[in-house]
Amino acid sequence: MSELAFEAAEARTAHNYHPLHVVVSHAEGAWMTDVDGRRYLDLLAGYSALNFGHGHPALLAAAHAQLDHLTLTSRAFVHDQFAGFCAALGDLCGKELVLPMNTGAEAVETAIKVTRKWGYDVKGVPSDRAEIIVASGNFHGRTTTIVGFSDDPDARGGFGPFTPGFIQVPYGDLAALEGAITPHTVAVLIEPIQGEGGVVIPPDGYLRGVRELCTARDVLFAADEIQAGLGRTGTTFACDHEGVVPDLYILGKALGGGIVPVSAVVADRDVLGVLKPGQHGSTFGGNPLACAVGHTVVDMLATGEFQARAAELGVVLRRRLEAMVGHGVVGIRTRGLWAGVDIDPAVGTGRQVCEALMERGVLAKDTHGSTIRLAPPLVVSEEDLLWGLDQLAAVVGD
Repeated sequence: MSELAFEAAEARTAHNYHPLHVVVSHAEGAWMTDVDGRRYLDLLAGYSALNFGHGHPALLAAAHAQLDHLTLTSRAFVHDQFAGFCAALGDLCGKELVLPMNTGAEAVETAIKVTRKWGYDVKGVPSDRAEIIVASGNFHGRTTTIVGFSDDPDARGGFGPFTPGFIQVPYGDLAALEGAITPHTVAVLIEPIQGEGGVVIPPDGYLRGVRELCTARDVLFAADEIQAGLGRTGTTFACDHEGVVPDLYILGKALGGGIVPVSAVVADRDVLGVLKPGQHGSTFGGNPLACAVGHTVVDMLATGEFQARAAELGVVLRRRLEAMVGHGVVGIRTRGLWAGVDIDPAVGTGRQVCEALMERGVLAKDTHGSTIRLAPPLVVSEEDLLWGLDQLAAVVGD
């Protein structure tokens, strides 16, 4: 049944993804079940969109309650869930204003527009001359503007011409970043940890250096915390590991609790205040259902419980992966409950390893050929996590 359902889906969809041959019908916590009734441990968590697992009771309750009242008004009107969500998220970030959107790419596009407008209105950059510095290996989304400053040929190929105004420097290289800043630079847009790149962690002190350079040169620091933020790395934000506060937080994925798409740009009034009515918007951005779920996510994070759990289980994750190095694994990178695992090419590709894991009841995803990413839901039990890692050890050991 599963294979037939998979073939039916592939027959009527554009092939912009290459999914594993599994058709999920329901899920709970860290476990998913396919149409044949077979259970799988989820070690991907929707690329961190499911940080709180599948069907978390508090999130489902918030969604169910809101569905009975109001789901959409557009931003032409104010609804009763809006103020509470924005205030709670702003407080979590330590910022004054929140601009809710839907998807991560939409939030990144919002940050690009905001930083450019700030550059013209506040910094005094000449019209249409604003520059934004980005990093090699970046992944910020799939719009034509965003893929234009990617260096991934799969993301870029066939989609030009691209939007000008972006300068790329090597990730983790402060000297290169400093050399790229000009009087026209309005922002530095980086991921504090590059998720799609394979959970690439910058050198110690890099984020502090970025913050110091931006402050000294009157440039905004925009941190794309869409995958890395909201508890995944053992802190609320990945920037917290270096005690750094960016000018703009770009958030998404886990903010919607795995129920609805919710994203946001969060910054102080002197940054987000440059937008005036009619200059930017979104019909669904900040809708009542999204705000009800997002507010519950923020309340859950405010307790610190999930950050602490990610930190504790992250130690378990790292120790077990370290034991695999030299035994089918050639390198690992971990931060909290997030890992990039480089597979020995003699074992196979990342795709082949993920297919073998699927046969053993574990779901993960490959990236860039020989690397797989592990991002279990933060609610996974230690016992289940170790079982899943044992399956990986068996696959690469074989």
